[in-house]
Amino acid sequence: MLPLVLATCLIAFENPAAPPPPGAVILLGAPGAGKGTQAEQLVKRYGIPSISSGDILRDQVKRGTDLGRLADPIMRAGQLVPDKVLNPMIEERLSRPDCARGLVLDGYPRTVAQAQALDAMLQKKGLPARVFLLEVPREALFKRLTGRRTCPVCKRNYNIYFVPPKKEGVCDDDGAALVQRPDDREEVIRERLATFEKQTQPVIEYYSRQRRLIALNGDQAPEKVFEDLVAKLPPTR
Repeated sequence: MLPLVLATCLIAFENPAAPPPPGAVILLGAPGAGKGTQAEQLVKRYGIPSISSGDILRDQVKRGTDLGRLADPIMRAGQLVPDKVLNPMIEERLSRPDCARGLVLDGYPRTVAQAQALDAMLQKKGLPARVFLLEVPREALFKRLTGRRTCPVCKRNYNIYFVPPKKEGVCDDDGAALVQRPDDREEVIRERLATFEKQTQPVIEYYSRQRRLIALNGDQAPEKVFEDLVAKLPPTR
């Protein structure tokens, strides 16, 4: 199995009742593996932020920072933002007070060079990193991604394999015809998974060689995945 990265920049307000945070949690996994769901649960449990490279890029561009101005034309051209621009953005985000107790990274690192840069950033902060790979069989990923349907009226989400509507192709609530996003079509999903495997496998091997990679069975209920993930984190005090 192979993995990828990244999610949403959720700002978590510090919860004094939250258990001690586990440092930096890095989530790897293919598109559809459930990284975003697990990141949300970690945010709720530990009161730490979930950080996405995509959100950071958009924020820097929106704020018109020097780095954002460098990244903007690259992003508009549909190209990958180089590490010399992206890594300083990540480091700036990690330097903010809400990351002092810990954080979740979903979507970064995507390359070995980024993983090495991240190691240096976290070492400077004194935060240990725990790396999880959510393993899901390709067939299950296909069903999760190609099976997604959305109601264009009420925005309710379905999956024709796991959470189908009562009547095929029709929303249960308002009777509108369900739609499939263009990037959820089979040919697009195949390309996304192939890109993921080619790009991220070296990152998996990088952490595996250092005996830092923790593989989890992602092909089970999200609640059970989270239970397994938390069990691999340091015990709360």
